[in-house]
Amino acid sequence: MINLWDYEAAAKSNLTEMLWNFYAGGAWDEVTVRENVAAFAQLYLRPHVLNNVEQRNLQVTVLSRPLRFPVAVSPTAFQRLAHPNGELATVRAAASLGTLMAASTFSNNSLEEIAAARDAVNKLAPLWFQLYPLRDRGWVRTLVQRAQSAGYAAICVTVDTAVSGRRERDLHTPLTPPADMVLGNFSDFPLKMDTHSLIQHVTNQVDPSFGWQDIRWLRSITSLPIVLKGILRGDDAAKAVDHGVAGLFVSNHGGRQLDGAIPTIRALPEVVAAAKGYAEVYLDSGIRRGTDVLKALALGARCVFIGRPAVWGLSVDGEAGVRHVLELLGHELSLAMALCGCASVAEIDRSLVA
Repeated sequence: MINLWDYEAAAKSNLTEMLWNFYAGGAWDEVTVRENVAAFAQLYLRPHVLNNVEQRNLQVTVLSRPLRFPVAVSPTAFQRLAHPNGELATVRAAASLGTLMAASTFSNNSLEEIAAARDAVNKLAPLWFQLYPLRDRGWVRTLVQRAQSAGYAAICVTVDTAVSGRRERDLHTPLTPPADMVLGNFSDFPLKMDTHSLIQHVTNQVDPSFGWQDIRWLRSITSLPIVLKGILRGDDAAKAVDHGVAGLFVSNHGGRQLDGAIPTIRALPEVVAAAKGYAEVYLDSGIRRGTDVLKALALGARCVFIGRPAVWGLSVDGEAGVRHVLELLGHELSLAMALCGCASVAEIDRSLVA
C-alpha cells in the first residue's frame, strides 16, 4: 500500500457490495463525489526554490490544541461494519499520531468508550463529538453533557442534514446491519426494537427545523467551543461568526447529501474570507494526496479531515491501516512542502496556488 488509491482498491475487494456502496456512495448521480476529488487537480502549485527545507515542521493548533500534522479524521458512522474494532481502532490510530478524531453521533462505540480508547494511547490527542441536531432537545443536552464530561474538546454540529440525501446505491443494495450491531450512544434509548429499526428511527429524529437560534441554545448549555460542519457559503460563515461559532468546517458531506453541491476546495476561499480570522476554518471531502492538503492549507484551511480514506484503511488493516493512511498523507505533505520551499506550515500561503 503506497498511497490512498491502493487502500481504496483493497477496501473495495474486502468489503461486500452492500458495505462498499454504503461507504463509497453519494447522492443521486454522484457528481459532487467525483468533483470533490477532481477540483484539487484543477489547482496548480507555484513552488519557491532555494529555501532551506532540510527540516520541516508540520505541527498546527486547532482550537488551541496542538496536532502533530494538519490531517484529522472526519466523523463517520457505523465503523464496525468496516472492522470489528470500529471507532476504537480509528481513535487509537489518530491518537498514536497526535492528531484529532471526530466521533460520530451514530458511532457503534459510545462516546465514553472512544474517549477511554484515546486516553489509553495519548490523553493529549484532541477529540471532537459530532452532533446531529435531534428533535428531542433533552437527548441533545444529554449527549453534549456526556461529551463534555468525557473530555471532548469541541462539539461539531452537522448542519447539512435537514433531510437525508437520496443515495441510490443504498436503494440498490440496502444496508442491513448485523443483529448484534449497536449504536453506542443510544444504549439507553427509550425504545425496544431491532438494530435496523433503531438506526432508522434515530436517523429520522434529525430535526429539519433546527436553526440559528438553536446554535445560541447549544452555546448556553456547554462551555465547549462549537464547530459547524457543512458550511459552503460566505454569508453562512459570517452568520456563524455572529453566533459565536469557533470553527467553520467546509464540507458537503462527501457528496452524500446534495448532488451538484460545490466542491469543498472551491468553496473554501469564500468561507475563509467571510470568517475574517474570527473562526478557524477546516475542510473535508476529496483529500487523496499530500498536495491536496497543501492546497487546502494555502487557501486558508487550518487543517483537513479525511472520511472515506480512513474507512478504507480500517477495512484493510484495522488500527494499523488507519495509522498508515494518515502517515502516508503526512509524508506526502512533508515532501510537497519541501518541493514548494516551505519549512513549516506557517510558510504555506495563498501565493503557492494558481
